[in-house]
Amino acid sequence: MAFDPDNYGLRLFVRYLVLCLIALIFVFPLVFMTNSSFKPDSQLLADTSSLRAFLPVGDISLNNYFGAFRRAPVGLFVLNSVLVTGVTVLLSLLICSLAAFSFAFLRWKGRDVLLSIVIATLIIPFETIAIPLLLLVSKLPWIGLDGLHWGWLNTYRVQIIPWIADGLTIFLFVQYFKGLPGELIEASRVEGANWWQVYYRVVMPLSGPVLATAAILKFLVMYNQYLWPLIVVQQEGYRPVMVGLGYFFQLNVAWGEVMAYLTLITVPVLVFYLLLQRAFIASIASTGVKG
Repeated sequence: MAFDPDNYGLRLFVRYLVLCLIALIFVFPLVFMTNSSFKPDSQLLADTSSLRAFLPVGDISLNNYFGAFRRAPVGLFVLNSVLVTGVTVLLSLLICSLAAFSFAFLRWKGRDVLLSIVIATLIIPFETIAIPLLLLVSKLPWIGLDGLHWGWLNTYRVQIIPWIADGLTIFLFVQYFKGLPGELIEASRVEGANWWQVYYRVVMPLSGPVLATAAILKFLVMYNQYLWPLIVVQQEGYRPVMVGLGYFFQLNVAWGEVMAYLTLITVPVLVFYLLLQRAFIASIASTGVKG
């Protein structure tokens, strides 16, 4: 069949047109949120019935942002979320990659059965274990600088430790590790490297794409946490951004301030993704090629 440049160009145009339309569907809510954060409530509600809702027109000001900071300690909530999320992501990458390394490269009795159990946890909704987990962490001991304490409620650790290891992150690492050239592992072992050296000198330097993917997914899960911090954190000093959203729905609701708050708490997510987007896209591309 002869190559037809006209048909190819038309198909390429249609393909990019469809992709642009899909991209707009995802971008429109962000544009609406950002533009609305600069408008007073009266104009915000009036503009929702027209394209003006997506345009920075009318009475534009920063009053909603000032109001958001007056209504809630926005900086504290963002700092709490970034701290909890950052520590959890780092510990999760370490622990889950070590677990996946043992599943992918080591030979031990019961390995496949245990991996199947880990993967099976993906189908268990967190809501089903939230109350038992709450009872557990409320009774656990902790040794701090001022002595022994019972219970982890109203702390950072109660928001971090239960989320360090999860089946999805382990599964991602296992699948990626199994795709690495086995010759590299064998050559390293022949040259006298122990398994720890194979892990941090051979495997992990080649795992940039899966590290970025796992980090982004874990970041989104942790940054968007609502139910768990809602039930384990009652002190304002430890609350994350999603729980802080409730401050804007007490008594009178100022939708402009809500949009300003949502815009502010979206910034860390966008920054984190932009820092890792190249490795994330490389991971998706390599997965597509292998599949």
